[in-house]
Amino acid sequence: MRILYHHRTASRDGQAVHIEEMVAALRAAGHEVCVVAPAQPDAADSDASAGTMGGEMGWVQRLRARLPKGAYELLELGYSLVAYRRLASAARAFKPDVIYERYNLYLLAGLWLKRRLGLPLLLEVNAPLVEERIRFGGLGLPALGRWAEDQVWRGADVVLPVTAVLGGHVHARGVPAERLVVIPNGINEAHFAAAPAMAEAKAALGPGWNASLVLGFTGFVRSWHGVDRVIAWLASGRAPAHARLLMVGDGPARAELEAQALGLGLAGRVHFTGVVPRQAVPALVAAFDVALQPAVVPYASPLKLFEYLALGKAVVGPRVPNLEEVLSDGDNALLFDPQAAGALELALDRVCQDPELRLRIAQGAAASIARQGLTWRANADRVGAIAQALVQRKPVQAALAS
Repeated sequence: MRILYHHRTASRDGQAVHIEEMVAALRAAGHEVCVVAPAQPDAADSDASAGTMGGEMGWVQRLRARLPKGAYELLELGYSLVAYRRLASAARAFKPDVIYERYNLYLLAGLWLKRRLGLPLLLEVNAPLVEERIRFGGLGLPALGRWAEDQVWRGADVVLPVTAVLGGHVHARGVPAERLVVIPNGINEAHFAAAPAMAEAKAALGPGWNASLVLGFTGFVRSWHGVDRVIAWLASGRAPAHARLLMVGDGPARAELEAQALGLGLAGRVHFTGVVPRQAVPALVAAFDVALQPAVVPYASPLKLFEYLALGKAVVGPRVPNLEEVLSDGDNALLFDPQAAGALELALDRVCQDPELRLRIAQGAAASIARQGLTWRANADRVGAIAQALVQRKPVQAALAS
């Protein structure tokens, strides 16, 4: 298939990983992919260097901070005109069979091109952005945002939410179930195959780490992630004396968490790597005895989770529907009730005090990738089958079942 791949993402966080891995997997599966996207920033931009993980795109955040919300949103909508011209130009040269667009709020270019050329539109949805931006960052023009979101979701031929929970949000906004196909995040097996053994990974961290029980977290850490509870637990006397916390990445909560650790006398037991090259992540995660997902938004498919599974880590996370699409308590994770006071801490007690439990969960985690097909290549194969069905005007669900 000839796939015109469109996105508006300029950050170098997990969104970039999803885009790069999906494009690479589609090409590895034999498809021709033409990517249309914003120009990449200079590497000198503060935290936007190519290939780094745990940072965000600085200039976008600065622009958003300086403008009134409504003005910024009108610029987003106006960008659709710029994007449409680029997309239409690429379509004339590339002659695609389908359009694949990563959904972003106020991004209407793919829908416009679909309507003009009659091409099938596959829409990848990673979050209900109107709801998310109202909740976390504010939205100046909510009615306009909902209109734009409805236009794109309902106008796509197939919507690809990353979880069934998110699919429920999309369905509730008027998209028929037969036009929804859940495609979660995945991993690149080759990227993680070269990760060192745990002992070697710990030794590379420096003196004392080999004798430590390492709890780890990766990604862009925010206050709602609940890492402060893990740090408090480390200082409570319940944690093993040799337990340490390794934070791979950066984020707005870092300074607060470092201050908390210092105040509790844990400066030597809580370590932040800061933003790291993406290729360094497997070797760091390999050092984890316990991989942490203390909290999650209720519709997400966390990229870190798949990395934890790929490296066979004992995952601790909340018992919520979107994670239970991938995780099973006692099999490939230890899940806790996020509504119960002290449940996370009790789960940490259990997993840190019981080596056999850690081993059993870790083995289940390692087996999950192949058993559930949680790879980018498997995702690319499904997207290819969907695209083929749309071009041939065949039922999508039947094509996936064959």
